[in-house]
Amino acid sequence: MLDIERHKQQIEARLQELNERLRNVDDALDVTADPDLADQAIELQDDEVLEGLGRAGEREIQLLGRALVRISNGTYGICKKCDEEIATERLDVIPYAVLCRDCAGAGPSKS
Repeated sequence: MLDIERHKQQIEARLQELNERLRNVDDALDVTADPDLADQAIELQDDEVLEGLGRAGEREIQLLGRALVRISNGTYGICKKCDEEIATERLDVIPYAVLCRDCAGAGPSKS
């Protein structure tokens, strides 16, 4: 049986961590460019990496937010494809999972 409250706390903690990381990324991207052209090229590459991390963080925040909605409406931990319970171990690793392990490996899910 799922411990919904524990998963909710894990999701909320991860959201806090991601929001802090995004603030740090934004702060790093706001730094004024170095006047040296070689350093500017390195900074540009660094900025591209930071922007990629920011996009990935924003996507995970969306997925975790959806998981919180499922918790509030009572559908968290229920596979969207087969309506069976998603294993706690899977939700520990992928707290926003919408498919059980079997269905995740079986192909596209229903919407």
